[in-house]
Amino acid sequence: MSPSPAPPAGSRVLVRMAKWRDRPHWSFAAVALGSDVHGDWLGLPAGTSMTRPGASYVAPTDQVVLVPAAAPDAERAWVTTFHGEGGPLQAYVDITTPPVWDGATLHAVDLDLDVLRGLTGRVWVDDEDEFAEHRVTLGYPPELCELAVASCARVRAIVEAGQAPYDGSARAWLARL
Repeated sequence: MSPSPAPPAGSRVLVRMAKWRDRPHWSFAAVALGSDVHGDWLGLPAGTSMTRPGASYVAPTDQVVLVPAAAPDAERAWVTTFHGEGGPLQAYVDITTPPVWDGATLHAVDLDLDVLRGLTGRVWVDDEDEFAEHRVTLGYPPELCELAVASCARVRAIVEAGQAPYDGSARAWLARL
């Protein structure tokens, strides 16, 4: 797949997350809101349906998804969802392979680890057990493991410090949605 830029603001887009070895994971439609120094922002209004094999989820609140800006792969191996008012979390960061646009479809491989910031501001890493299991059962290559662990540590530090874009930057994009 040859990378392309994000579609223009107002475009309908499809987000296709996979698990390692091209196993389907979460898929959902969104709208491109625009881009800034942090990356490409996508909007998911409350009621957006998300599906994966064997499960579905309907977004209870508005959400915006941030796809990291162009940078070395080691700095962009994640995708963040920011929840609007009344959401279950402030931010949910999926540690992924560096996301790639292919026309109006965003592709990334979910590498299990997640950095979460709860409503009280507490930050934690989730699914470390799943990552440890999949390293073995799915045969993650060593360089993929190194990327995931380094990205998780880097993102966690930024989230804990409240640095941009985890400083309230998403509020303007939520308002735009």
